[in-house]
Formats: sequence, C-alpha cells, structure tokens
Amino acid sequence: MVNHVVSFKLKDFPLDEKKAVAAELKTMLEGLKEKISELKYLEVGMNHDLTSANYDLVLISHFDSLETLKAYQVHPEHQKVGKRIVEATVSRAAVDFIF
Repeated sequence: MVNHVVSFKLKDFPLDEKKAVAAELKTMLEGLKEKISELKYLEVGMNHDLTSANYDLVLISHFDSLETLKAYQVHPEHQKVGKRIVEATVSRAAVDFIF
C-alpha cells in the first residue's frame, strides 16, 4: 500500500474567506472517493487555527500501488480539483511512502 500525504497552504485570504475556501477544498477532495476507484482511503483535515503559519489543509490517501497512485494523479476528476487547489494555494508539500 502507498500512503499519499499532501499539505496545502492557502493564500492570504481574509479569515472568513479562508475558512470558506478551506471548506470548499475539503469537500472537493472528499468527493473524489466516489469518483476514482483507485482511491482506497481518503481523509481530509483542516487546521484548527487558520491564522497560524502552519499548513491549512492536509490530504491523507491510500493506494494499492505506485501505479494506482499515478492513475489517480492523472484522472480527470483529480485534475479538476487540482486546478482549483492551485488557484487557492501558495504552497504544497507531499510525501508518498509504502506501508
């Protein structure tokens, strides 16, 4: 199994807007579970303090193999969500590890 962990730092939106954007991205990411069969597990968390210097959103997902992770990454539904994430974020950090 492959664990795919991605953290996102949102742009410097006013706090109310930042909360709304974080919730929107969380919902979009969670919606991928029903749309992409390669995705075996998905969890999305929002930082409890969106005013901190920490990352704002984290995605934890599991795949059977590196090949199915790659299939997920090029899936059209993932690409749609990724486009919105790029629009709303300033940085991203990812780690993929076999467990």
